[in-house]
Amino acid sequence: MQVFEAGPALGGRARRVNVPEGELDNGQHLLLGAYGTLLGLMREVGVDPAQVFLDAPLDLQVDPDFRLHCPDLPAPLHSLVGLLRAQGLSVSGKLALVRALLQAQLARWRTRPDWTVRDWLQARAQPADLIERFWRPLTVAALNTPPEIASAQVLLNVLRDSLGGPAFASHMLFPRVDFSALWPEPAGRYVERHGGKIQCGSMVRRIEPIAAGYQIDAAPDDAFDGVVLAVSPHRLQSVTANLPALADTAARLQQWPYQPIVTVYSQYDAVCQLSAPMLGRSTGVCQWIFDRNYTHATPGLIAVVISANGAHMQWSQAELAAQVATELGAAYGWPAPRWQRVISEKRATFACTPDLQRPPNATPYNTVWLAGDYTAGDYPATLEGAVRSGVAAAVGLMIELNKEQQA
Repeated sequence: MQVFEAGPALGGRARRVNVPEGELDNGQHLLLGAYGTLLGLMREVGVDPAQVFLDAPLDLQVDPDFRLHCPDLPAPLHSLVGLLRAQGLSVSGKLALVRALLQAQLARWRTRPDWTVRDWLQARAQPADLIERFWRPLTVAALNTPPEIASAQVLLNVLRDSLGGPAFASHMLFPRVDFSALWPEPAGRYVERHGGKIQCGSMVRRIEPIAAGYQIDAAPDDAFDGVVLAVSPHRLQSVTANLPALADTAARLQQWPYQPIVTVYSQYDAVCQLSAPMLGRSTGVCQWIFDRNYTHATPGLIAVVISANGAHMQWSQAELAAQVATELGAAYGWPAPRWQRVISEKRATFACTPDLQRPPNATPYNTVWLAGDYTAGDYPATLEGAVRSGVAAAVGLMIELNKEQQA
């Protein structure tokens, strides 16, 4: 097996980046206990999740006064108690939230495939303040898509596996190490220990079917029995130009809308800290704020995550950084930061809309398979979705190769 990585290091959007101020992550990520496939593979390659994560029961705090904390109780008591004790909601708001989730559970977490989150919330008579304090931040965080256009079914899938699953499934897992050390580097070492090869800085631009299998431009002297294409969906068309049976799929992916994610790192004095590893805000440009001192022992280093499209995408990095500093200063009384770093991914994820036709892992070519968080599956563009897709593609390819060997 040979892995061709276009970037200088493994990891894609979830990797370490070196900046003049030190090492950061290429974006701030939060995992859930429900990410069973990813956690299982981490153990397989020798990573102990207990050592690399700060594990905390679900605790969503959204300023100015909303808090949903699920105590460490067996399911389903953990979520029921958490919902009934939610702070910042009226009694009617709590009952509306519990009723909506109970109705979703009774419906086996299924809803109309053409409904947006807004459609589903309206059908469940969710109050406006509950939507702004809970449902909107949750939807944008989980799907990176505003509730007005986000798929209700995909959000319900996430809720099914987290709040509706075992107690650990809703736990928040904050990485204690940088993302390269968390997963890509151990996975790469595992591949090499088992005889595989990894080439970083090798972008695959074309795949050519030949008599002996497939040839790729990054290794023109080699022939490969099969290929797993883990490229970004917007690159599939150029990479598969010589695979005409994939033309329709590739052309459709070219038309997909995307959503950005921006992470603003700000270094404050060590005394500047949050009351929890993560806090949300329901107003302003800042959405989720992470205090990396809880996880990385970096006092005063704050990461602000801004998901989905908005007016901020028209601002310069300097303007956005200044606005973040202004909002954090007003909210917590902090002085100006010593330095700031903006990391922007304009095509961070696909827009997770109800009408999106996501392609399967299998293609018309038995030994060419697609892998990525964009392929057909229950989840939005998440690390777990990407890993599930990769496993499905690898298993599918191995089955086809075994068939050919036995023929």
